[in-house]
Amino acid sequence: MPGWNYAEIWETVASQIPDAPAQVHGDRTYTWREFDQRANGVARQLLDAGAQEQDKVALYLYNDPAYMETMFGSFKAGLVPVNTNYRYADDELTYLWDNADAVAVVFHGTFAANIERIRERVPKVRTWLWVDDGAGPCPHWAIPYETVAASHPEKVEAPWGRDGDHLYMLYTGGTTGMPKGVMWRQDDNIRNIIALGTNPRYGQDPVDYQVTRDLVQGPGIVSVPACPLMHGTGCMTQLIALSGGGSVVTLEGRNLDIAELFDTIERHKGNTTAIVGDAFAKPMLRALDAEPDRWDLSSLFVFTSSGVMFSEASKQGLIRHLPHAMIVDAFSSSEAVGMGQSVSAAGTDAGTAKFKVGEHTKVFTEDLREVAPGSGEQGRVAVGGHQPVGYYKDPEKTAATFVTVDGQRYSIPGDFATVEADGSITLLGRGSVCINTGGEKVFPEEVEEVLKTHQDVRDAVAVGVPDEKFGEAITAVVELAPGTELDEPGIIAHVKAKLASYKAPKRVLAVDTIGRAPNGKVDYKRLKQHAKDELGIDA
Repeated sequence: MPGWNYAEIWETVASQIPDAPAQVHGDRTYTWREFDQRANGVARQLLDAGAQEQDKVALYLYNDPAYMETMFGSFKAGLVPVNTNYRYADDELTYLWDNADAVAVVFHGTFAANIERIRERVPKVRTWLWVDDGAGPCPHWAIPYETVAASHPEKVEAPWGRDGDHLYMLYTGGTTGMPKGVMWRQDDNIRNIIALGTNPRYGQDPVDYQVTRDLVQGPGIVSVPACPLMHGTGCMTQLIALSGGGSVVTLEGRNLDIAELFDTIERHKGNTTAIVGDAFAKPMLRALDAEPDRWDLSSLFVFTSSGVMFSEASKQGLIRHLPHAMIVDAFSSSEAVGMGQSVSAAGTDAGTAKFKVGEHTKVFTEDLREVAPGSGEQGRVAVGGHQPVGYYKDPEKTAATFVTVDGQRYSIPGDFATVEADGSITLLGRGSVCINTGGEKVFPEEVEEVLKTHQDVRDAVAVGVPDEKFGEAITAVVELAPGTELDEPGIIAHVKAKLASYKAPKRVLAVDTIGRAPNGKVDYKRLKQHAKDELGIDA
């Protein structure tokens, strides 16, 4: 079906405000005309290299103008942009690009050595676009991105055209195993997030890009994402900003630097920033408490967070310094957007983990009965309306997550909640044992399997314990092989050699026995409490 399409929206914006800024990174500013023309160059290169309709293009990039340009170019050509977690190790990268059937990868130069090690393991990738970041020369097997971006300013459209069925694919670490590609039809994504974030007309028919022309009469909001564009929170907030004629200002630093973030917001008069709960809010609050008069943040009116627990105390601390701002805590995930939200502002107290439900949100018991408000019964949160098609190449997990109840299709990713008498929901957490550390979801069994390959470890369990910096810190509880002593640094290094560093435990604790049941299962709750007791954590 025709449907809404990001390439059509953004080309319309470019025709409306060609000289307004679209992207800013350090000293570089790209106008909407340049954003459009550079994306044309990317689209032309991908098509000339043989990409076919809905082929996948992986983005292996830090926050940089090339990220959104590549997405735009992919949308123009009827291709599918695919995020890549730049913290992944070799096996994880290989798995993701193979699973996604990626035919092209756009990467920062600093990742060239990583790619060199695995390039022969991903033979489907035919095109490598190198983004110069000063890390070294362009490899002989890659093409300089800047050459491509400047190569073809004229409009590009593939023979198959564009429509709302074309995908935006977001790989999520998830809570049930290896990363899964969440397939969003662009039309559904636009009717969900853009209708909410810029204009409700995007949620309606007929599809008419006069809506964009009417909406964009001048420059829109200035968005300064603090979190990575490779994550759903970082990327989807920028889709909203750009679709309203706004600009995206990305930070030059590759690690969270609160001074750089606040300096950038002050310099560019940023209006919104995307963060990931307390892991970002607490250091922001510490900086403001230490130097309350250092920055002029009067232009900043919205903090957006999603995907992790965000304490009301942190929210109120930020609002104390910025009473003109509000904090939108969106209860959403990659595969379920719009479950609910909590809005905090001066004079309000939304309460931690308490959310006003979205229009299409319900809470169902395991047997798919709707939980009655005020009953105290627990259930899984489900959201209907415009949601993803499913998981790429995984019909079993798709069927388990996307469920039809009374003729209505819902996404039920596994978040448990109760429904209060006023209809709001109180989030209890994932039914699984997923660990959310610094905004990254980590599946314990993946860490455990690596721990158990260490020569001194007989058995192991990974749990998350409360941590001010990371939200949850991964802690390994290990049963040592007879005659060995705990080598905590060595075990941590062993995991880091196999997995992304953020998946490695911060601490390793030894126990006499993991205490598995006869069926092989472990009591995660007991072991988590043991870890907290050993580490002196009361929370």
